[in-house]
Amino acid sequence: MSHKCHSILFGKDGRRVADVASVSADLKDGFVIPEHSHPEDQLLFASRGVMTVRTRRGAWVVPPMRAVWIPAETPHSVEMSGPVSMRTLYFEPRLCGSLPAKCFVMNVSLLLRELILHACVFQKLRKRTPVEKRVIEVILDQLRAVESIPLQLPHPSDARAQRVVNALIADPAEGKALGRLCKDSGASKRTIQRLFLEETGMTFAKWRQQLRLLRAMQLLAAGEKVTAAALEAGYNSTSAFISMFRKQLGTTPRRYLTNGAEAESAA
Repeated sequence: MSHKCHSILFGKDGRRVADVASVSADLKDGFVIPEHSHPEDQLLFASRGVMTVRTRRGAWVVPPMRAVWIPAETPHSVEMSGPVSMRTLYFEPRLCGSLPAKCFVMNVSLLLRELILHACVFQKLRKRTPVEKRVIEVILDQLRAVESIPLQLPHPSDARAQRVVNALIADPAEGKALGRLCKDSGASKRTIQRLFLEETGMTFAKWRQQLRLLRAMQLLAAGEKVTAAALEAGYNSTSAFISMFRKQLGTTPRRYLTNGAEAESAA
C-alpha cells in the first residue's frame, strides 16, 4: 500500500516554511524505501551508488552523477544497488513547470551537482531570502537545460502483458522464446507484441533488451564483475553486453558507473 507523506515545505500551522527543501541519506546495498508519494516535485540524485525507482508505470535506473525527476503525487519506491549517497531536493510544484509531468533520468552537470550539495547544506531554501533565492534560480536554470537519458523501463498496463513482464523481471536471463511466454500469459504472440508497442512505445525485443541492460547495471553497482553481471542479466557473452551498453550509452559499463566516483574525488 502506498503511503502519502506530509509536505516538508509547510509547517504544522499550514504556513509555507520553504520553497525548496532537501534530505540527505547514506544507505546500504539492498535497502528499499517502500512505495510512497510526496505533494512536492522531487529530484533524486545519487553521488555514489545506483538507485532504482519504481512506479506503476515502470522503472528508472539512476547511476552515479545522474538524477531522476519524480513529479508531485507520483507513488514510487526506491531500491539501492551498492552503497548509495542519496541527495534529494523537494520543490513546490509551480517552481518547475517547464519539466515533464512524468519521471525521467537526467545527466547531472558538475555545476548542478555542486548546487544540489550546496542546497543540502541549507536544508530549506526560501525565495524571500536573497542569497537563497539566487541558489534556487540557478538550480532551476540548470534543470531547464537537462536532457533525458534512456535508463527507463516502461511497464504495460494490460494484465496479459504484465504477466510476461513479471516473469522476465523475476529472471531476466530467462531464455524462453516469446511464443512460450505468451502461451503462459494467456495471449497470442501477436497480441503481446501489439500491447508492448502500444503501451510501452517499445517492441517486445527492445523491451527485453532494456531490461537486461538495466539489470546488469544494478548488478555491477552491487559489486559483481562485468562477466558475472552480463551472464546473470541474460547476455550470451561479456562482449555482447559491453557492445550493447556502448551502443545505448556511448561508453563502457565500468567507465559509465565510475565517472561519478571520479567526479566526487576531483571535487
